[in-house]
Amino acid sequence: MHTLAAALVLAFSSTTLPALAADPAPAAAAVAAAPAPAFDLERDVNSALKTFDVPGIAIAIVKDGQVIATRGFGVRKLGEAAPVDSKTLFEVASNSKGFTAAALAMLVDEGKLAWDDPVTKHLPGFQMHDSYVTGEMTIRDLLTHRSGLGLGAGDLLWWPTTTFSTDEIIEKLRYIRPATSFRASYAYDNLLYIVAGKIIADKAGKSWGEAMHERILAPLGMSGTTTSLAENAGNPDVANAHSKINGKIAAVKSMPVPNAVGAVGINTNAEDIAKWMMVLLDGGKIAGAVGKDGKEARLFSEKQANEMWTAQTPVKIGEPKPELAATKPNFSAYGLGFQLRDYRGMKVAMHGGALQGFYSRVLMVPQAKLGVAILTNAENGGAMTALQWRIVDHYLGAAPSDWIALVSKVEQDQHAAELKKQEKASGARAAKSTPSLPLAAYDGEYEDAWYGKVVIRHEGKKQILSFTRTPDLTGELEHWQHDTFIVRWKERNFNADAYVTFSLNPDGSIDRVKMAPVSAETDFSYDFQDLSLAPVKAAKK
Repeated sequence: MHTLAAALVLAFSSTTLPALAADPAPAAAAVAAAPAPAFDLERDVNSALKTFDVPGIAIAIVKDGQVIATRGFGVRKLGEAAPVDSKTLFEVASNSKGFTAAALAMLVDEGKLAWDDPVTKHLPGFQMHDSYVTGEMTIRDLLTHRSGLGLGAGDLLWWPTTTFSTDEIIEKLRYIRPATSFRASYAYDNLLYIVAGKIIADKAGKSWGEAMHERILAPLGMSGTTTSLAENAGNPDVANAHSKINGKIAAVKSMPVPNAVGAVGINTNAEDIAKWMMVLLDGGKIAGAVGKDGKEARLFSEKQANEMWTAQTPVKIGEPKPELAATKPNFSAYGLGFQLRDYRGMKVAMHGGALQGFYSRVLMVPQAKLGVAILTNAENGGAMTALQWRIVDHYLGAAPSDWIALVSKVEQDQHAAELKKQEKASGARAAKSTPSLPLAAYDGEYEDAWYGKVVIRHEGKKQILSFTRTPDLTGELEHWQHDTFIVRWKERNFNADAYVTFSLNPDGSIDRVKMAPVSAETDFSYDFQDLSLAPVKAAKK
């Protein structure tokens, strides 16, 4: 299991892991309580690197106002000797959302906006698909994943790297149809954090990245942290991205996302992320700093600190696998830039992050004054989940459990089940069926209301599908059955091959093209299922 969805599920609340039929709770608890050796950070991290096939990990631990550890393990790039250390930069992706929320909290403190201001008050051109939602959407709603958009809706506007500008992405929101009613349920999204980032930039009169440096990174002394991959140029101590290609870990190129920084723009290291957790755990206070008035310096007020870690949107709790029974929360919610749940009777504020080749996790237990950050250069949520519970259990004084073995088993079982599902689908298809039309008849331009154009063309004997605003999203079509094909992306590390199904009009012309991921393990930001592609009619001469 190596998708963003998997990482969020394993880390947050096990909300969508399939439940096993009729496994009794006592048995589940017994599995989770399996004995394990005492916690040893170096041994445990090295074990996770090997077990989960991760090249490098950086760990930061803070406790009771002190930095306990900022360490690196493994290598920055597979096949090279350069080690990960406490200053090695990692892309932390959606862990940037906490920074965006904090920047907004600072603006609230300054009276420049309020959480419940309409978005249109600060961004007059903002528009959702539904005019009512446009008028009612607040700054708070931008951060709480309750807009009515579906899971990852519109992410193809920025993922993988696209040529859309931030303003174009925000303009495209009006064409994305909602999946549910406004404020009716939780569904994780990125686009509205891009809107939030735009508001921060507008208020600052400079880019989101410049505002982050000036308002958060510099005051906290996070001197190594950057807000774009371009800033990393010339720094040798940067982790390389790694993905699975045909099931084997490999070094791949990073994915620049300059148009989505409000959601995913931060790159940081163990030393700097420790400083970030310290200020969060201390309610916004900047340790050892004094303000201009001679009083303690703050990034944001205690009131805003409480607001960010107050439940805003409830999240459904599902039944975890028996191996993970002890991690099941009693409550689960999303705050402002942070996921909220409980563990062993204590409130937890946390978040995960994923970009091509990088996963990260930041977890804080306010009551225990404990913070744990895990940064990796691979797409594997299991390594972080196993390590976070090992570390948290140790500092909460809980009996050790062998989370590395338990989480690994869940990952392996789920991956095996997915492979079996795909094998069954392949065996059930009408393999001898043929397309309704000659292959050349499927060539042409197709357009979706929010994404734009997708092109199908022949290159020699190959039929190629390309997303016009996403340079790397191009692949070869192969016939699956009837009028359904599978596109095999040229970039095999995407692990996101998709069905492409053509529906026909009564006269045999193509009416519509729909897409859907082949595998349930495909990252949800490949939201192919949200596209509705119609043929672009040739202009009359």
